[in-house]
Amino acid sequence: MRTTPLLRLLVVLALFTGTAACAEKGGGPGAAHDPERTTERARQVSEAWAGSEAARIWREGYFPLDDPVQLPEGAFRNQADKRAYEAQNFELRGPLPGAPPKKKGEVRWRSGGSLPVAVSSARAAYEKLARGGDVGHSLVVTGARLGRMTLSTGRGPASVPAWHFTLAGYDTPLRRVAVGPSKLPRPPVEPVAEASDALYPLYGLTAVSRDGRTVTLRAHHGSCDEGPAVDVLESGDNVVFSGWIRDRAEGMCTDDLRMKKVTVKLDRPVGDRLLLDAFTGRPVPHDAAAGFPAPSWS
Repeated sequence: MRTTPLLRLLVVLALFTGTAACAEKGGGPGAAHDPERTTERARQVSEAWAGSEAARIWREGYFPLDDPVQLPEGAFRNQADKRAYEAQNFELRGPLPGAPPKKKGEVRWRSGGSLPVAVSSARAAYEKLARGGDVGHSLVVTGARLGRMTLSTGRGPASVPAWHFTLAGYDTPLRRVAVGPSKLPRPPVEPVAEASDALYPLYGLTAVSRDGRTVTLRAHHGSCDEGPAVDVLESGDNVVFSGWIRDRAEGMCTDDLRMKKVTVKLDRPVGDRLLLDAFTGRPVPHDAAAGFPAPSWS
């Protein structure tokens, strides 16, 4: 089932605010961007999280900030394979390991520390990959073994258990995370009541540069404006991002919603600081490449 951009926004708002807020119709501008009010809201979010129980839970748990899938080296061989992956069309032509391992796995952080975690079965991981229903070309899986992969988390880079799926025609495996994230903490601050040009929820976190100084986010905007913008407020504990819409035109306009990547430069590397959304008052979710930003973060 394909989803429209408007439906995606409603789902995101439902996930992060507890109620589905409707996008403004009729094309008229909402509240104009006010840098002072935006900064004040960002400061409120930053101070609420600093030293909070939610922040403690976040720093002790496993919260991935990367795509749960890592492609084979050189993928893809051709456009047909790429389209099959994007459509989640896979075909299983070999045995998969049976029940999940009885022994718990471990998330290991590069900065030190580890966390015991339950490991999913290869079948469960495969079913998260193979959700396509279209008839046509598929990527062929011939087997799997349990290994590891490295990805970004709320506590920095970590090595996590992952299923390595062998694909026909590829020399290296496709990796899929084999563990679920920790339970999200209850946020210490309430979300903004409704979206406006002055402040919009962010769709998700796309990437953090290797040096941690550049963050790429996906932000909302409409068809009659100058695109999205993101303000940033940094502190020693967290980084708060405020998404807003540039110069919406007066008069009638369609109510379609669009998304665009916005790159934000930081004064210093992210490190173990929390990345927060000023609108929702919660950590910015990972922006999965093919669909919704999952509240489970994996």
